[in-house]
Amino acid sequence: MLVSLVAVALAAAPQSAESVLGRWKAETRNGIIEIQRCGSSICGRLLSSDALRTNPNLKDANNKDANLRNRNLRGLQILSGFKQSGGAWTGGKIYNAEDGKTYTADVTPAGANALKLRGCVFKPFCKTQTWTRVR
Repeated sequence: MLVSLVAVALAAAPQSAESVLGRWKAETRNGIIEIQRCGSSICGRLLSSDALRTNPNLKDANNKDANLRNRNLRGLQILSGFKQSGGAWTGGKIYNAEDGKTYTADVTPAGANALKLRGCVFKPFCKTQTWTRVR
């Protein structure tokens, strides 16, 4: 009985803000994003996706800034500007290369191997995805 209570307590314990670090598979297009520390914040780079596996030299062709349309999608920083808020990261930005737009975003650990990424055009017009850890 005691072992069960300890297991339940550990499962319910809040996740550390550091638990978002690592490689994550996005829900859409099998994107693989690596999240790292960037100073006092976190940032994330696109490592792979279905489209990049087909064409590794894809460019950021949909970017609203014509001067940025020739940069490679592989390795592109798509997450930036977050502030730690308890166990989560809030007030950041996520760039969507498919439409060339940047959205506000929050990243919240959802267990050891999942995180919730919430992107918003503006609140309350948001979408939440669950990303899973890649080992």
